[in-house]
Amino acid sequence: MNKFEKIIPYTFKKPERLSSKKTIQELFKNGSSFYLHPLKVLYLPNTQSEVNQVLFTVPKRLFKKAVDRNLLKRRLREAYRLQKHLLPSEFQIVSIAYIYTSKDICDYHTIANQLKQSLIRIRKHIEKEQT
Repeated sequence: MNKFEKIIPYTFKKPERLSSKKTIQELFKNGSSFYLHPLKVLYLPNTQSEVNQVLFTVPKRLFKKAVDRNLLKRRLREAYRLQKHLLPSEFQIVSIAYIYTSKDICDYHTIANQLKQSLIRIRKHIEKEQT
């Protein structure tokens, strides 16, 4: 590894988790959304935080067993942790909510691919707003 290469921190720490009730309500009320099977994605520029914040939800209505909901949330968090470098952290801080909408349990590769596509789409939208 070249000593001048930028090292990407593949972590997902507490400040990156969206937990503020006020911010969550604002995100669901005023945020933009789009759908990429099996995810519904809501996002909103956030001025109160220093880092991009993310929320992952899997409805109890679709998955009655907590084991299944936890499995899907773990897969979503892991996919985000490895792909979060695709978001521009310098320009605009964003709050994002991922809602799992499929009735089936998708494999990790499907989830990771769709999450990557959603991050690219959010980045393009933010860059378009900047210009």
